[in-house]
Amino acid sequence: MNHHLKRGLATAFLLAACAVQAQDLQRLGKDLTPVGAEKAGNADGSIPAWSGGLTQPPAGFDRSKGYADPYAGEKPLYVVTAANAAQYAALLAPGQLEMLKRYPESYKLRVFPTHRSAAHPDWYPEVVKRDAAKARLAENGGVQNVAGAPTVPFPIPTLGVQVIENHKLRYRVDSVQMNVSVGAVQANGAFTPIRWNYELDFAGRMPDAEPNRIFYFKQQTLSPSNAAGESTLMWETIDTTQEPRSVWTYNPGQRRVLRAPDVGYDSPYFNVDGLATIDDSDMFAGATDRYEWKLVGKKEMLISYNNYALASKQLKYADVIKAGHINQDLTRYEKHRVWVVEATLKPGARHIYGKRVFYVDEDTWQVAHVDQYDMRGGLWRVHEGHAIHYYDLPGTWYALDTQYDLQARRYFFSYLGNEDKVATFNRPKSRANYSPDSLRRVN
Repeated sequence: MNHHLKRGLATAFLLAACAVQAQDLQRLGKDLTPVGAEKAGNADGSIPAWSGGLTQPPAGFDRSKGYADPYAGEKPLYVVTAANAAQYAALLAPGQLEMLKRYPESYKLRVFPTHRSAAHPDWYPEVVKRDAAKARLAENGGVQNVAGAPTVPFPIPTLGVQVIENHKLRYRVDSVQMNVSVGAVQANGAFTPIRWNYELDFAGRMPDAEPNRIFYFKQQTLSPSNAAGESTLMWETIDTTQEPRSVWTYNPGQRRVLRAPDVGYDSPYFNVDGLATIDDSDMFAGATDRYEWKLVGKKEMLISYNNYALASKQLKYADVIKAGHINQDLTRYEKHRVWVVEATLKPGARHIYGKRVFYVDEDTWQVAHVDQYDMRGGLWRVHEGHAIHYYDLPGTWYALDTQYDLQARRYFFSYLGNEDKVATFNRPKSRANYSPDSLRRVN
């Protein structure tokens, strides 16, 4: 087929696929939530109807002490173990089943009543409607015709890549400054937390952001001492065909800010001993052009949700991080509907993952679970995002992010913050806070 004709047909297909959802935007806020989830519960009532989400803190909430658990009095409905996994297999991903098999004595899923706690700020539904009416996929990755992020460009998706773009641009918070730890856990449970000062502002909520930005991000390493002072600055872009992400690094030994080339795809993630890639961050981030994306459909699944106990400031890191996997006595699983998206590496494209299967929560567009396969088709890494809802904002993000390497029998963690102060949310900073020169000023 003529190259130009083939390209034209591909472009026409993308435009047509995007236009389908524009015809149904009037459903938002009616039978669909303002971001595109089904409002109704499921047939047996185990998934309730969405009624606006959780927007009020529990009685006695003191933010300085961490996020109080509004569901603290609940007991598990049942516990999925290696012994009874077959009974619940339809609600589990292959990676969850494999973790139960690998760690039959300690890995389990404590399943609690489902709470559709996800909620968004009052201004968000209008932003979603505005952007969804004109959003288009860029031919080689990214989104066009949206004013900024956060947003949901494709609330009624027809393509797998649209679901992933919704995840990338979704609402979490306006801005955040927090201290968190990342690190690699050895097979015996040993770990050294790498402590970061982490700042992030979403461009759509900043007073002077540039076009084509999802967010601005800056990270400074605080400890251990041999890495203290190392810093990274990132500008994440919406349309990656127009402009790839920009990254700068600062090395205190050299006292120089350097532009970092090609920080994306399967480049190693910072400080986790090769156990994750750059596009593993936030469960998935960055360009989508190296994969073919298939929308498998929607299913009910047990996913990690409302993890207030896991995020408790009463815990030490050693209470959470254990040999083989995190302390599953602290996690909370609920039944939710998820979009299932399968990504297969394109012929001739390079990436360490040959296939990836994503399970994306319908209420938040946040990836809850990913199974990562090697080039031979074997299940290699199991990635879990442990969600928490910040009811006082409101917004949903991760209490913890873990990826288990089944071959190495090690894992990495990020967003770990039990031993640090509560994050500061929604105090937007100007663009000057995210200039390359700002890396020198913080050191």
